[in-house]
Amino acid sequence: MKQFLIATNYIKDENLKLTSEIEEYISARGGSSKRIVGDMDGEVAYRMEEAEQFDGIIALGGDGTILKVSRDLRALNIPIAGVNLGTLGFLAEVEPDQIFSVIDRLIEDDYAIEERMNIRGAIYKDGHAGILLDDVALNDIVITRAGFSRVIGLKIYVNGKVMDIYEADGVIVSTPTGSTGYNLSAGGPIVSPKTSLMIVTPISPHSLTSKSIVLSSEDEIMIEVLKMRKAQKEEAIVNFDGQPGTQLSAGDKIVIRRAESITRMVKLLDVSFYEVLREKIANHL
Repeated sequence: MKQFLIATNYIKDENLKLTSEIEEYISARGGSSKRIVGDMDGEVAYRMEEAEQFDGIIALGGDGTILKVSRDLRALNIPIAGVNLGTLGFLAEVEPDQIFSVIDRLIEDDYAIEERMNIRGAIYKDGHAGILLDDVALNDIVITRAGFSRVIGLKIYVNGKVMDIYEADGVIVSTPTGSTGYNLSAGGPIVSPKTSLMIVTPISPHSLTSKSIVLSSEDEIMIEVLKMRKAQKEEAIVNFDGQPGTQLSAGDKIVIRRAESITRMVKLLDVSFYEVLREKIANHL
């Protein structure tokens, strides 16, 4: 790699100190770079035709920064190296004190690429033809209760057959990459990001038996929002990787399957996923 796009969450990199140091170091090593700076809540302010010139992306922030960059520049399929300026940072492999040795390796093409599975969700509004929204997620697609609703009813289909009906605060459909995110907080299983599967985890289900279900990446999941209260129109909200949500009403459906796209993450450290998992969780306790 010689040309880098540096995506920085300025809230995490105060006064852009580390960003500036990285730019200077890359230049001194004969490379070039340009920066995207933001709080990662808005759209990435970079035109696709300009971004195509870069060999790799250095994302400075936390996992949210990486998710945002992956989302907005997904079509380019540029490898992403994440630098953890946040807390847990399961996606952000590199710590700030490692960054300059990491840049050396990137410039020398001494790295591996991990391909991470994405999932695609299509929303169908009850009584309307066609798809309301079709979007992709690296981590998860989450349906949660809207407004002051107490619980929502969700009928889960797998390959056209009813798997379960949840009365819960919501449901998470997670990729292997997202298994260490909201899925983990909701009691779902952790799986290696190298695997290819989907995890369905209810959020605070009103049941003694509802558990996470691990499905093949070839399965198709359909979730139907059920009517729980006569006076309430909007029953739920669906979010893709934590982005602003879309409201769902009773009768609406979302179909989730493996996406054709992947996210390419730079793998630099000779440390297994399970070692990283143990260390980060232990440090967070």
